[in-house]
Amino acid sequence: MCREKRQVAHSALREPRFRRYYPASWFSGLGSWMLRFILGWSAWELTGSPLWVGIVGALMLAPALVLSPYFGVQSDRVNPRHGLIFSMVFHSSIGLTGAVTTFLGAFNELTLLLLATALGSASAIHSPMRLALVPLLVPRTALPSAVGLIAMSFNIARILGPALCAAIIAQLGVGWAWLVAVFIFAISGAILISLRGVGTREVKSDKSVNRDFIDGLNYVRNSPVVVLILVTTAINGLLGRSFIELLPAVSGRLLMGGASELAWLTAAAGTGAVLGGLLMSRQTALVIGLYRLILMALLGAALLLATLHWLDILMTLALVVGLITFTTTIAGTGCQALTQLVIDPKYHGRVMSLWSMTMMASPALGAATNGAVAEWAGFVTTFALASGLGVIAVLVLYTRRRAISDFAPEAIATTSDSR
Repeated sequence: MCREKRQVAHSALREPRFRRYYPASWFSGLGSWMLRFILGWSAWELTGSPLWVGIVGALMLAPALVLSPYFGVQSDRVNPRHGLIFSMVFHSSIGLTGAVTTFLGAFNELTLLLLATALGSASAIHSPMRLALVPLLVPRTALPSAVGLIAMSFNIARILGPALCAAIIAQLGVGWAWLVAVFIFAISGAILISLRGVGTREVKSDKSVNRDFIDGLNYVRNSPVVVLILVTTAINGLLGRSFIELLPAVSGRLLMGGASELAWLTAAAGTGAVLGGLLMSRQTALVIGLYRLILMALLGAALLLATLHWLDILMTLALVVGLITFTTTIAGTGCQALTQLVIDPKYHGRVMSLWSMTMMASPALGAATNGAVAEWAGFVTTFALASGLGVIAVLVLYTRRRAISDFAPEAIATTSDSR
């Protein structure tokens, strides 16, 4: 076993290319959370059903199962900045469709399902392209910082997006909230278009997309450390992040609330996630330390879930929701940073597409399952079951930590060599 050398945390903001890209990340995150809020709020307003909220939450994530592998392969072949530009156009079209159907009085359950699926598809394109771009902008030692900073911007958007949406819905109506989201995506796209020379890395491959993807699967299958990280990511999504998708139903059932209460809970979730991202942005590239932090965060999230069903006061519930997202953000961004640290750069896009697929599909499955359990058995049973399974999962992961401690970092080329 080879031990890692002590590394000093390196801020990604010192890197000029990352600084040029970072504002686009802020605007795309803000637009994404606006769309997610509108769809989640609309699901509860139209149906009043936790099951429907869970299904819509799942649809906003599930397309990653189909699309992420393909676009992960493509992100290894093309300049991922171009993929991000396409993603902004796709997101804008979703917002425009939502606005038109709302103004025409044609927004119904079918429209809701179609737009949720479209948003999931757009996210499945965006995520592997972003994951492929970031390591091209920073050296290896700055990857945890870059991951943490992007998580921070995304989760500050989780605060601002719902608050902005709630204000627009209250004053102008939901149609105008859709249109503001379109404008924000246009700004992000314009920034990405202006970044000529960023992410340039045209890689030609003689293999088919399927062959490249199979090569990536074989690489993962033969890497115990990557398998362990993917399993950890799935557990974080199934037992932690999936409950954030149910916030519209939690707000409606536990608080009897509307758009304002949901905005408060979503903002609390964003605040916790921002703090988690800040913590991760200061971590070093020491894989053993990162994995220990991830396990502690998962355990904290599992224990916090057990308390949710007792809370029916907005501020108290918001506090616990914020603590849950604080821990799940640490676990999620930690898994992302670990994956980027341990993989061979030539497999980066393909492996990160598998990570992205796991990260998005697991909370999709969890949201649908937990929504169904909450519909038929209530939130008390749902939260207690998830908490107990989460604690058991963390204990099992702890027994498998040898894969991390056996990892030899010098066998992996630094991402700065692949820029």
